[in-house]
Amino acid sequence: MGVADLAEYPWDAIAPYAARARAHPDGIVDLSIGSPVDATPAVVRDALTAATDAHAYPQTVGTPALRAAIADWYARRRGVPGLTSAQIVPTVGSKELVALLPLLLGVGPGDVVVHPRAAYPTYEVGARLVGATPLAGDDPAEWPVGTRLIWLNSPGNPDGRVRDIRSLQTAVARARELGAVIAGDECYAELGWDGPWDTEPIPSILDPRVVGAEPAGVLSVYSLSKQSNLAGYRAAFVAGDRALTEALVTARKHLGLMVPAPVQAAMAAALGDDAHVAGQKALYRRRRDLLKPAVEAAGFRIDGSEAGLYLWATEGRDAWESIDRLAELGILAGPGHFYGADFPQHIRLSLTAADERVAAAASRLRS
Repeated sequence: MGVADLAEYPWDAIAPYAARARAHPDGIVDLSIGSPVDATPAVVRDALTAATDAHAYPQTVGTPALRAAIADWYARRRGVPGLTSAQIVPTVGSKELVALLPLLLGVGPGDVVVHPRAAYPTYEVGARLVGATPLAGDDPAEWPVGTRLIWLNSPGNPDGRVRDIRSLQTAVARARELGAVIAGDECYAELGWDGPWDTEPIPSILDPRVVGAEPAGVLSVYSLSKQSNLAGYRAAFVAGDRALTEALVTARKHLGLMVPAPVQAAMAAALGDDAHVAGQKALYRRRRDLLKPAVEAAGFRIDGSEAGLYLWATEGRDAWESIDRLAELGILAGPGHFYGADFPQHIRLSLTAADERVAAAASRLRS
């Protein structure tokens, strides 16, 4: 399969519902895509401004300051001490890494790439681009011989589910049994809401309780788009098994995949400042506390959604019917059809809208 063989971009199917929602007298409330609406923190913008004299090519491996900031962040925020510079690679956002990782790891025809049952499409796209077989499966017992790459997503997009330490241990053990690389996509890890995740850190796949003394065969992927409103910066990184990260660096050098130098400076600043992350989480908590009960009052059941930026909801009928109903209220959501074949009755509602728009959605849902 090549790029020309890819299916139409699924979000194009939303256009008619978006037009109907925009016709609402009070305007559209767009809860369909998780693109941040709040300001990029000043500490990050100041660091970017100070680094704009970027006349030389940036380093594919990242500056020493950035790599140190990433290692410090893993130790401080994720319970993963002792990462070295050689175990860290900055990436041009996390989506490009998700899409390209099968290629960069040499996965190809005859290989299996496992991804979550409820998942955004890029895991499958990355597998198909190299001719591998994508397989949706959450239970490690279902992962077959021939699996070369396993994707976990905790907290999940779209379903907001979190894998605890025991679940991660089981997944890593099975991956090692198969000789597969296992990668944890963890970009919502600072946004825990329900149960233990309201107060406890969401565990990383690199946690020593999961991987033991060495993260053999294990990678962690993280993005600053959500915690720091840096979606426009394309700021992310991958860390873990040194042999894997060194191989990724070699491939990325050949491909010219480099994070711009000013963005690297901004990333280091963002990773060193926990205050803005706490402030952003408080904003999302306020919006969630307003939207969630209103969605339930409108007849939806919320599944999962214990962490992350979304409410994963169903009213027991086809998602397109729910999307149509919400569009009449001027609310735009994402249909479960976009996130795997197993969820045709779910919709995804994002918390990334301004306070006033979330309040408007809550009011319309309750009326």
